[in-house]
Amino acid sequence: MLKFKSLISRFLAIFFVSTLSVYSQTEGTVITIKSDDNAPVINKHIYGHFAEHLGRCIYDGFFVGDNSEIPNTNGVRNDIVEALKKLQIPNLRWPGGCFADTYHWKDGIGPLDQRPTIVNTWWGGVTEDNSFGTHDFLNMCELLGAEPYLSGNIGSGTVQEFADWVQYTNFAGKSPMSDLRKENGREEPWKVKYWGMGNEAWGCGGNMTAEYYANEYRKYATFVTDWENTGSVVRIASGASSDDYHWTETLMKNVPAKMLEGVALHHYSVIDWNNKGASVEFTEDQYFGTMSEALKMEELVTKHSAIMDKYDPEKKIDLVVDEWGGWYDVEKGSNPGFLYQQNTMRDAVLAGSTLNIFHNHADRVRMANLAQCVNVLQAVILTKEAKMILTPTYHVMEMYKVHQDAKLIPINFVSPLYIYNNKSLPALNVSASKDSKGLVHVSMVNVDSKKANKIEIDMNELGVKSITAKVLTSKTLQDHNSFDNPTKIQPADYKGFEVKKGKLVVTIPPFSVVVVEGK
Repeated sequence: MLKFKSLISRFLAIFFVSTLSVYSQTEGTVITIKSDDNAPVINKHIYGHFAEHLGRCIYDGFFVGDNSEIPNTNGVRNDIVEALKKLQIPNLRWPGGCFADTYHWKDGIGPLDQRPTIVNTWWGGVTEDNSFGTHDFLNMCELLGAEPYLSGNIGSGTVQEFADWVQYTNFAGKSPMSDLRKENGREEPWKVKYWGMGNEAWGCGGNMTAEYYANEYRKYATFVTDWENTGSVVRIASGASSDDYHWTETLMKNVPAKMLEGVALHHYSVIDWNNKGASVEFTEDQYFGTMSEALKMEELVTKHSAIMDKYDPEKKIDLVVDEWGGWYDVEKGSNPGFLYQQNTMRDAVLAGSTLNIFHNHADRVRMANLAQCVNVLQAVILTKEAKMILTPTYHVMEMYKVHQDAKLIPINFVSPLYIYNNKSLPALNVSASKDSKGLVHVSMVNVDSKKANKIEIDMNELGVKSITAKVLTSKTLQDHNSFDNPTKIQPADYKGFEVKKGKLVVTIPPFSVVVVEGK
């Protein structure tokens, strides 16, 4: 009898999976447009990046020194600047990460030969000479046309040190710190708006409890600006790791809203911290696991936002996802502390899916930072001596930049399922927006590793008459751009759509990203 029940259960499971599989191949997914004049704007700062003193992100990445044969401006690579300007990078976070809470900013200003060295105990134990400091970073942000986002040292620093940094970068009048800035060659302040109040205070930032950090935050926030915050500084609290909802609840409950402009959230798409898997030679099982963790961002953003809504129903405080991305084992032969990894179509799917989630939660998520920008983790740029390549993740962000500061178009649909080993994930994720020129953009990701999926949209609801599209895809999930073949994966014009009786039907290839533009 037990054996018979077991056979019946197995039959039903196979039938269920087969039915869903057939559905995802043969049925189109109908997207319903929800008209909403009060829909939020997708803040451009969702497209922020992260540059930590980690491995080859700063030194031998962004910064090669002004004596380098690689074309540069004050030591910063010109090709990287141009590539990031093409992305319309809105902000850049620095100097960490874990490094931020060991960094003392005054060590990185003044004559180079008078700067002390620092041992980067977090990442590889290397000794850095502090040749890239506050002036270098803030001037580089001016080259990029990006807002700087400085992470201050709460873990091993002092309130005075933090307050001095704000005065050094922001104060136009006469003071000890503004005088010192002028002595070091910068007359006008940079007017830094975004300040991180420590980093991962629950871990490398001090192993604090949420209750202890809330009190530390209140103390530091008091001295970062004046009582009324007339300088319009955005103070961003060190936030939760993934699903630590207690951390967010404690901050929102114990920090007065007038002292808090943003709460951070960190989430990496890691299957197993002790066995992260290869960045290129991965299996479908590892791909499914990575995407499962990536799509968990929907749940995390929803639940952290709900907690914030309890204490801030008017949604004045931003949810800032200032570290996100894929994290795998380092490339063979590279320093294990440098976190250098390749970037494949898996990362393109991960990036497109995450950005769609952020768009659809634009009422609360108003800033985010991909980790990291150059040569570290899910980088958009990789360098090798004078060579530079743009990764699949770069191309997704370039395709998606059309959403920056565009008005969200709320949509509704039921996704088919991506089924693997009797487990399932939503196969499709989608977001849409309308920009100031009236152009409509719909970004679509098919997570399914094997099956194409179709999406159907009512053209009349979108108010458009002509359609063009771009696609990012390749032959295998493991495909990537290399220094020998830097353009293997790049966006291409896409014709895989048709219009029938006012309905737009788009066929999305397996593991691909498609962006449709309507006029």
